[in-house]
Amino acid sequence: MSASPVLPGKLGDPEMLMNTDPRSDPRMVAAMSPLGLDGAPEPAPVDIDSPQEALQEYAMAAEEGFAALGGVLSMNAPPITNVERRTEVIKGIDGNDISLYIHTPTDVDGPVPGIVHTHGGGMSILEASNAGYVRWRDELASVGLVVVGVEFRNAAGKLGPHPFPAGLHDSFSGLMWADENRDALGISKIVISGESGGGNLSIATTLKAKEDGVLDMVDGVFAQCPYISGLYAEKDPALPSLYENDDYFLNCSMMGSMVRMYSPDGTADTNPLAWPYHAEVADLQGLPPHVISVNELDPLRDEGLAYFRKLLAAGVPASSRTVNGTCHAGDCLFRDAMPDVYASTISAIKSFADSL
Repeated sequence: MSASPVLPGKLGDPEMLMNTDPRSDPRMVAAMSPLGLDGAPEPAPVDIDSPQEALQEYAMAAEEGFAALGGVLSMNAPPITNVERRTEVIKGIDGNDISLYIHTPTDVDGPVPGIVHTHGGGMSILEASNAGYVRWRDELASVGLVVVGVEFRNAAGKLGPHPFPAGLHDSFSGLMWADENRDALGISKIVISGESGGGNLSIATTLKAKEDGVLDMVDGVFAQCPYISGLYAEKDPALPSLYENDDYFLNCSMMGSMVRMYSPDGTADTNPLAWPYHAEVADLQGLPPHVISVNELDPLRDEGLAYFRKLLAAGVPASSRTVNGTCHAGDCLFRDAMPDVYASTISAIKSFADSL
């Protein structure tokens, strides 16, 4: 009689942790351990039903630690010398000022692909000016891409509280500006890209462009570990990674609380422009080429893959990649510990942009 299959992660062992899961890249675990991130995170003191005041207080406290993380994990990276940086301040479609951080390679001739970058943080925390995101844009520019980082309004934290659709409108404004300034920027194609909440905004901005009849602004989408379902407070059985990888760097209770920051009254909880997982196949027809990149040990893995399958059903040219052994956004975070994994995603974005 054959043995029963062993299910992965917490599906097979409810006591499994990041540092005991045999799938974890040991270099990642070694980097996380001194920071206390290799085990289960502390339970969030708030949840989706907490009052807004408590949610905002929690977000402000959490933002500081997450903001420092990107810089700490890339502090030993060599300097990048072939990139120039500048800042533009534009008026958004809501009339607000938006800072755009522009990184341009100094060693290219002629137009090159451009990346409109939307950072992570669940649309609720973090800033495009954080050290980890500055480094990410530098790395993308260093391989021959013009990168425009959008400092969008957040639902909480220092740049909040501005719930949906503020961040989406600012991301859309950044895309519009990049499209209007293609010649001045030396951009041949525009890819919108980001991780986690930035993956949400990359996808949602593209859906908004379709809805507004200006889809020609977007030549491609490269969404990393997209935070797109909103189904975290009551885990959706259709997304087993929410069970399998819960408490691996992120936990569902914390992510559920961020849902309520973004949609305080719950009215946007199934709006595809807020949570693209809920888009119908018809909503996706005619979209430009996509890459959906996910992390094996991420609670969000399966919602990204479900969206990828929906893109295929809609006839969209789409591919997916799974970065094995890594937690949520692990291929963006661990520049020092796993430079080959980090470089592989930079290379994948560059290759995708060049292919359009």
